[in-house]
Amino acid sequence: MSETTTSKPAPAPKPWIKAIHAYVPGKSAGADGKPLIKLSANENPLGTSEAALAARQETVPPSLYPDPDSRALREAIAARHGLEAARVVMGTGSDEILNLAAQGYAGPGDEVIYVRYGFAVYDIAARRCGAVPVVAPDADYGTDVDALLGRVTEKTRVVFLANPNNPTGSYLPKGEIARLHAALPSDVLLVIDQAYGEYVPAEDEDGAFALAATHENVLVTRTFSKIFGLAGERVGWGTGAPAIIDTLNRIRGPFNVSVTAQASALAALGDTAFIERSFTHNLEERARFVGKLEALGNHGLRPLPSQANFVLVLFEGSLSAEAAYNGLAERGYIVRWLPGQGLPQALRFTIGKRVDMDAMADALAEMAEAAG
Repeated sequence: MSETTTSKPAPAPKPWIKAIHAYVPGKSAGADGKPLIKLSANENPLGTSEAALAARQETVPPSLYPDPDSRALREAIAARHGLEAARVVMGTGSDEILNLAAQGYAGPGDEVIYVRYGFAVYDIAARRCGAVPVVAPDADYGTDVDALLGRVTEKTRVVFLANPNNPTGSYLPKGEIARLHAALPSDVLLVIDQAYGEYVPAEDEDGAFALAATHENVLVTRTFSKIFGLAGERVGWGTGAPAIIDTLNRIRGPFNVSVTAQASALAALGDTAFIERSFTHNLEERARFVGKLEALGNHGLRPLPSQANFVLVLFEGSLSAEAAYNGLAERGYIVRWLPGQGLPQALRFTIGKRVDMDAMADALAEMAEAAG
């Protein structure tokens, strides 16, 4: 009788890979599978610019490989932000750049630091390369620079900082970013994740690009998934010192940004009217929504300050976040409930269309009143 396959050892993943909890995306349907109005993934409620959609239709045949260097797109990004094109690296979404940063500079036995309630990908990026994730305490759901610095040891290789932060919306001003960088050892890579950077008013910019242009240990990442409305195309980028860009280019996928993604992103970058319209819509509707919820403060609802295209709302009264989440779903809306990130008491609301934001605010008022 032949030996059964069950008696033979199977390939085993590395232990640090088994420790990863896969990223959980925002849902788009209720528990019964019914499609809901999706305000759980911070997508642009205005959709995609017409220029980007047209460019997508006019691209070369899919039988041809894309430009492996995304040259035209890198040059356009550099021109827009006053950077050097040689200092720009492209990724399949900024998630790829974040993972490459950890992979390029950390490994087994090293440490990667990020703040509590930071972006879920940081933990995955650290564990993926065998490094140890180290979580620094927050300051009322925001980033505490001193807490981050207090976690730095001789094993620290990478510090991840989202600014604005996802999922809390908090934001560190230029002075605090500079203070953090100045206190870090020169051999520690500071990754400033600006996925929501385009939603920050110009006068409040955090100085990250200047740090990346003048220091050897700063990488800034951005994405086309948010204000540009190209979440489905998966286009991200980063900028830093030539040595950092060289490292990331060595390990990224050789054709990691598709033909249609490059064309769409290039056109979206040039559609300044759509960008401005998206920025203004977000600024106005976020303020209106927050104002309506602040009026419910006596019911224990507390919206946190946000510089992004979402608002994290704490439920500190009789109405729980879980009950509000389920109640909104019954009314046709899906938002983000994050017990897996240590936030069972909060919901994250993507800023959507005015009619939807008003409907959700009214529903929350109704539920809060009923809960006492």
